[in-house]
Amino acid sequence: MEDLKIFLPISIGIISIIILLIIRSISFKFLHLWASRTETKIDDIIIKSIKTPSIYWCIAIGIYIAISLAEIPVKYSSLTSKIINVIIIFSITIAVANLAGKIYKNYIIESNLPLPTTGLFYGILKGTIIVIGFVMILSFLGISITPIITALGVGGLAVALALQDTLANLFAGIHILVERSIRVGDFIRLETGQEGYVEDITWRTTRIRMLPNNMVVIPNSKLAQSVVTNYYLPEKRMACFIPVSVSYSSDPEKVERVLLEEAMKATKEISGVLEDPLPTVRLFPGFGPSSLDFTVVIHVKEFTDQFPVIHEMRKRIFKRFKEEKIEIPLPEQRLYLKKES
Repeated sequence: MEDLKIFLPISIGIISIIILLIIRSISFKFLHLWASRTETKIDDIIIKSIKTPSIYWCIAIGIYIAISLAEIPVKYSSLTSKIINVIIIFSITIAVANLAGKIYKNYIIESNLPLPTTGLFYGILKGTIIVIGFVMILSFLGISITPIITALGVGGLAVALALQDTLANLFAGIHILVERSIRVGDFIRLETGQEGYVEDITWRTTRIRMLPNNMVVIPNSKLAQSVVTNYYLPEKRMACFIPVSVSYSSDPEKVERVLLEEAMKATKEISGVLEDPLPTVRLFPGFGPSSLDFTVVIHVKEFTDQFPVIHEMRKRIFKRFKEEKIEIPLPEQRLYLKKES
């Protein structure tokens, strides 16, 4: 009889778990079939987020049923029920945190926003949900969080003093992301001379991938205090300046016309050159020590386009000057000797 009292609840619990797992498996097959017919990815994300936690929910419900049927002391039954409920709340918290993180990633990718799919915002989002779940578990167990908050307040002061640099980097990172003066994907130049694409803004550092494919890691607090040139603000389009020097014997009108013709051809023949605004040619900086100095101004799509554009334009200008017999002077100095009588 005693064996039956133990064996029967365990058997019912195991059978309940098997039945629940079968129902779960069938349900997810129908859910996957339904999600494949929809255009949005949100339903796929939700299904993937609850697929693994649902196994623990089935097991917890089966154990709960077995404990309810078993003849065990009330205090042990109550303790076991609380443990099961805590596990369920914790698994739901993790599932919601993962779901929120995946929805955030999907939204950033589909919206083409200049934010990292992983990084500071991603960590804050998941961390906030986990903290809320932890507070709910404490409330369910009847533990007052007021003393904990008081202890954290006292201990937090000591921690804040010990982690001044870390907290400074954290809040500087939040400030950078909120202000949006520097965004992931932007091409920036630091006042120290390093330049490159912003790869990620994390809770402590900002990573910049330089053109030679090296990574510069700079603390957020240092970046927030630096003078930074952002070549993608207010837009990616930028003016490209090409200096050209000719001999003083050259006709300025002819030089200007030749340079403008080559610049206009470049808008149709060189990749990266924009037709709007139109190219311009200016006699600037003007009168050099041994040459007339012109500047060709053309607009390119973004910062890195200027390098191949300048390369191609210089070859074209050099070739055209040879055809037009326009002299590119070498630096020269004249020395006058005064003969005494």
